[in-house]
Amino acid sequence: MSSPYIPVVHIVDDDDDMRGALAALLRAAGHNVRTYADAGHFLLSSIAQLQGCVLLDVRMPGPSGLDLQSALVERHSLIPIVFLSGQADVPMCAQALKAGALDFLTKPIRKEALLGAVSRALECDRLRWLAGVRASEAGELCETLTDRERTVAAGLASGKLNKEVAADLNLSERMIKNYRARIMKKLDIHSISRLVELLREADHRSDRPLDEGTEPSDARGRPDASGATSASAKRP
Repeated sequence: MSSPYIPVVHIVDDDDDMRGALAALLRAAGHNVRTYADAGHFLLSSIAQLQGCVLLDVRMPGPSGLDLQSALVERHSLIPIVFLSGQADVPMCAQALKAGALDFLTKPIRKEALLGAVSRALECDRLRWLAGVRASEAGELCETLTDRERTVAAGLASGKLNKEVAADLNLSERMIKNYRARIMKKLDIHSISRLVELLREADHRSDRPLDEGTEPSDARGRPDASGATSASAKRP
């Protein structure tokens, strides 16, 4: 059974006042929040287990927001990023979006724009997590098949008829029908179309990114440079 999805909005901003204001607004809206004063503090967290999204200031002392984005890409993290900038910078915005950022907001940020961007980012991450869960469950089901059953299943999923799969494997059509019945029973499915979906989902499991996983057990987060800690990671 997969662990529950518990999203957190991770705020990375060197401005104490801005970081605090964003955290207060998002907590008031019912979100779990963790704050970080710089990219270094964020990278010390459990990157492999991140769920939720990142609100990331572009310009910070030390590694910039774009540097942090590059580090996450290198670690194969797919957590959605919403960039924050004190000024409109078209080239920088284009660079961030090209590298996979979900949105780019200019300070001062309107409440509606912020909440909308966060909602979109969290929904994007939830769907990503759900796809990972389905892939894991599909993979576990497919592991119950024998090598021969997997071969037959692949043939059927490719659109071949029973007799065509039988010819490929030098077996009788009756044997393929028996294999087909066992496959359907083991996978608890009733159609070839569902078999195709299940095999496709199982294939995705072998290529899951590093940040597929559960929420870290330390729900309090790390203190930022101002000494503040984040809200506990309870389900909203």
